[in-house]
Amino acid sequence: MGSGWWTVPVVLGWGTVPDQLVRGSAEAPVGASICRSGSTTHWHCGTLLAKNETVNYSQGAVHQMTKTSVCAEPGDSGGSFISGDQAQGVTSGGWGNCSSGGETWFQPVNEILNRYGLTLHTA
Repeated sequence: MGSGWWTVPVVLGWGTVPDQLVRGSAEAPVGASICRSGSTTHWHCGTLLAKNETVNYSQGAVHQMTKTSVCAEPGDSGGSFISGDQAQGVTSGGWGNCSSGGETWFQPVNEILNRYGLTLHTA
């Protein structure tokens, strides 16, 4: 490629866990274990709590979000959510922090792929 970019189908574990291979994007059920990788707080896990939620941000409402018990902090937005080896979504926002806890919502990856006609790069 020559541009300094390459595609490797992994979610970064930030040294907390090994980088996680992505083998697909099968949607995890409510109650499933789910983990998030973010540039601020790195690797955190929790439970998938609810699907198809509307989240009201100051910029407006975002629909079809998935709610989790995973903590996040500013700068983690855009990071990956994964359950096992299946990609789940992209961190959007939430409340709380990784010291006291909170909840985080993500945009489901399959919705993003379908909306833009994309294919997930997998192992």
